[in-house]
Amino acid sequence: MEKILITGASGFIGSFIVEEALRRGMDVWAAIRRSSSREWLQDERIHFIELNLSSEDELVHQLDGKVFDYVVHAAGVTKCLKKEQFYRVNTDGTRHLVNALLRLHMPLKKFVYLSSLSIFGAIREKQPYQAIREEDTPQPNTEYGKSKLAAEEFLKEKVKGGSNESATAFPYVILRPTGVYGPREKDYFLMAKSIKRHTDFAVGYQQQDITFVYVLDVVQAVFLALERGQVGRSYFLSDGEVYQSATFSDLIIRELGYPWCLRIKAPLWVLRVVTTVGEYIGQLTGRISALNKDKYHILKQRNWRCDIQPAVDELGYHPQYQLERGVKETIKWYKEHGWI
Repeated sequence: MEKILITGASGFIGSFIVEEALRRGMDVWAAIRRSSSREWLQDERIHFIELNLSSEDELVHQLDGKVFDYVVHAAGVTKCLKKEQFYRVNTDGTRHLVNALLRLHMPLKKFVYLSSLSIFGAIREKQPYQAIREEDTPQPNTEYGKSKLAAEEFLKEKVKGGSNESATAFPYVILRPTGVYGPREKDYFLMAKSIKRHTDFAVGYQQQDITFVYVLDVVQAVFLALERGQVGRSYFLSDGEVYQSATFSDLIIRELGYPWCLRIKAPLWVLRVVTTVGEYIGQLTGRISALNKDKYHILKQRNWRCDIQPAVDELGYHPQYQLERGVKETIKWYKEHGWI
């Protein structure tokens, strides 16, 4: 039985990866923190392991004596009170984990790292927009994107390009999903919650091309990467389609039964003010706000197209959930679980 370690197992994407690994009959180890919720990790076949990604030495101790065939590194943060926390978790956490695995001479078949399309930032924004490609130069415009890029650079330069034999053999594959949505997701959920309360808010008057990927299609790509991913390669993930900014909210409105909805489109400077105030309040209260400087840059960005053809050709990745189907399943889940 193949043994898999999944970090971020209690999170939105990680919990679905755990479920698929169990479905495949794998020996599943869910890496969690002591404070992590196990709400979506109730299967008795799951083995739990507490990992401290902030300490390489402690990771070596925690992983010592264990052997894994695969590691899926899905742990990370998308919102923080201070920018240093992005790097502490997304960058240093990745570095500590990889270094610990190397020190233990872990005989991995594959290490899959979940990165993000956000590492590229606002590029190719001259109309007509063109898909972001692997050969493009990343220009991240959020602290989240910068921290994910730094982790990728570590994998590429410090691991694959390392001087010792164990480093050069480290079998990593990087996945770069665009906006991931689906059941259990809490950020896009805020849009559904707002529409349920009769308000749909959008910003910017210039055309915005948006891409999405349903969580189960990300999971599909993870296991294809474990099986077929070329070591050292990076793959974009979306559902293969491009949408306009209003498409997502239109589908939510339909699935909610067409409630009356006030649609507000504000200029970018309004968003700038709102997110600046939101971040300031978050720092005062110590509570992370969805309205922050990173969110401003994300909503401001006009081009989210990406080229998934390498994933299709090399992994055999074929998205099963176009936005219409995915939103239908997501809203159904929100209703069944009393979220809306």
